[in-house]
Order: sequence, then C-alpha cells, then structure tokens
Amino acid sequence: MASKAIPLARADSITIGTYDRPLAQVRLAFVDNIRVLLVVLVVLHHLAITYGGVGGWYYQEGRADTITVAVLTLFVAVNQSFSMGFYFLIAAYFVPRPLESKGSRQFLKERFLRLGVPLGFQLLVVAPLLSYCLGGTIWGFQGSLWTYLVGYVNKYQGLDSGPLWFLEALLIFTVAYTLWWKLAGSPARQVRDEGKAPGNLAIAAFALTVGLITFVLRIWLPVGWAFAPLGLTLAYFPQYISLFIIGAVAYRRGWLSAISEDFARGWLWGPVLVVLLVLAPVLFVLGGALEGDVGPFLGGLHWQALAYALLEQFMCMGMVISLLVLFRRRHNHQGRLARALSGSAYAVYIFHSPILILVSLGLRNVELHPLLKLALAALVSLPACFVVGGLVRRLPAADRIL
Repeated sequence: MASKAIPLARADSITIGTYDRPLAQVRLAFVDNIRVLLVVLVVLHHLAITYGGVGGWYYQEGRADTITVAVLTLFVAVNQSFSMGFYFLIAAYFVPRPLESKGSRQFLKERFLRLGVPLGFQLLVVAPLLSYCLGGTIWGFQGSLWTYLVGYVNKYQGLDSGPLWFLEALLIFTVAYTLWWKLAGSPARQVRDEGKAPGNLAIAAFALTVGLITFVLRIWLPVGWAFAPLGLTLAYFPQYISLFIIGAVAYRRGWLSAISEDFARGWLWGPVLVVLLVLAPVLFVLGGALEGDVGPFLGGLHWQALAYALLEQFMCMGMVISLLVLFRRRHNHQGRLARALSGSAYAVYIFHSPILILVSLGLRNVELHPLLKLALAALVSLPACFVVGGLVRRLPAADRIL
C-alpha cells in the first residue's frame, strides 16, 4: 500500500492542502471525532450492563429477559473488543512528539496533572460518594455519610478507580514509555514516514499472537479477576499494551495516512461483519451463552475462551482500521457542535459515572422494557454528560487538565 498525499479538510480550524507534515503535528479533526464516538460507546456500554448485559458496573437492574440479555451482552462484547484498545492506540499516537519537544520532566509533569488529578478526584470523592448513594438507595444503608465513609475506608482493599482505570493504566504506560525513551538515549526525534502500513498477513499475525497471549493469560487470570491493589482487570491488557505500542510506532511511521480505503474495506467486510454477524452469534449459541453460562468464555482451558480471545482481536483490528479510514475520509472536519463535543469528550469520560447512576436511579421505578429503558436513559444521559463536561471545562484552571 503506497502512501500518498491525502486531502485534509480541516486541522484545528486551519485549512491545509495535504498532509505535508507528520499527522501528529496538527490537530486531527477525524481523530477528535473518533474520540467522541468512543466516549459515547463508553456511556452506552455501561448503560447496556445496567439493563441486562453481562459485565461489571456500579448499578445493575437485572430484570432483563433472555433475548435482551443476549443482545446487550453481544453489544458489550463487541464494544469491549476494540473501544478501549482504540483509546490506548490514539493516546499513544500523541505521546512521542510532546515528549521529544518538551523533555521527559516537563512531559511527565503535564501528564501527571492531566491524568493524575482526575484519577485522584475519582478515588477520593466520586467513588465513596457513589458507594454511599447506592448504599442508601439500593443496599439499605440508613446511617450518616460519615458512618458510611468510616466503614468504606475500613473495608478498602485497593484502588476503586471505576472507569477511570483507563487513566491509571495510561499513566503507567506513559511512564514506562518515557523511561524507555530515556534509557534508549532519547531516540527518533524525527518522524520516519516510510509510506507503507502493515499488510494483511502482518495484521492477521499480530491479532493471532495477541489473541493467543490473551487466552494463555486468562487461564490463570480470567475476565473479571482484578489485581486488587491497583483495581485493574488484567485479562484485556495484552491488547491494551500492544495497541499502545502500535500507536507510538504509527506516529513514527505515518501509518494513519498510509492505510488505503480498499484495504480498510476488506477488513470491514471480512473480520468485522463476519465475526459480528456469523461467528460471534454461533459461538455464543454453541458455547452455552444463551443459557446464561458465560464462564467458559471468560477464561480457563476451554475452547470458548480460546475462540473468544481470538475473535476479540480480529474484531478489534477490523474495527480500528475501518473506523480510522471511515472518519479520515468522511468525518475529517468539524463544525461548531462537533468542536464542542470533542472538546468535552475527556470531561465526559471522567464524569459520566455519577451522571449515569443518578439517571438510572431516577428511572428505577419506571416500568418499561429494558431496551426501551436503556434508550430513554441514553437520551437523558448523553446530553447531560456533554453539558456537564462543557460546564466543568469552564472552571478556573480546568483547561490545564481537561
């Protein structure tokens, strides 16, 4: 796949003709738009678990019928297969340039501020208050906030980072990359655009390798097992670590501009649609998921665990490649609304948990089919998340973090 100049409609509101500079040196409208899509998927992911999908979340109503559970679990599984890995890839893509231009000390100072402050707010404020809110409304706790917090601290066994585990892991990955950069002698200050992205065989081999490593890891550390001191579910980390590395390499090799539309179309019609429409449903039926037995998929020496780990990675590659090219080709521009949404996307990720909990609890006694209830909750939650995110960004000094 030979690289060629790709028209760019807008980059940070500045019109330019072609990518005559490395992609990470300009504000990429299509990447900002992908971030909006990903944070919307995060919100819908947690709402899907709330109303019947299999997964972990603060609040689950648990009254869904079999078909609803199957539909929402399939959505959760597909979303999980690529969305957070995609987040890590995008985050890593924008690491090398500021690191090289600012130096490790200033770079890490800014990253600890941007990632560490929201994480600390989650650990010290959001998590205990959410727990208290659920304790009083769902679990029957009737004491004071102070009494609850004392018990919360006494029972504390590890970091309760909630969905902000991503910031925790990203901070760890970033520090590790910075240390490698320093130990390697601060290499590669110039982007080497080699004009060729990996081919089908290389990407398939990558997906196969990550899938096998994931399967082996899950023999001992299945999905749902968390490393308590850090509160991290390690079953997905082979993908997260590898895609973080790929993101940094993609910056240096110019891969975001080198993936052709024909190549992406092949991965869309191949791994994505075949896995989504054929293999995944067949796997779930034959593996016993419709009967509620999802345990063999989550880890151990089971054929379901192997098949699930492999399908995850091929779905991930297909979705990442397809969405990158789709957004680069058709959504590489931003109007006023899109700029506002992308500007608030990070704040939405940070603050969506309490908003979803409040909306879900507010709808708890509404009698609706779970899918209709999910739709209603989404119609309320998504605008509320972006409005709150936009308001928080206006607070003093918030621009240094958000």
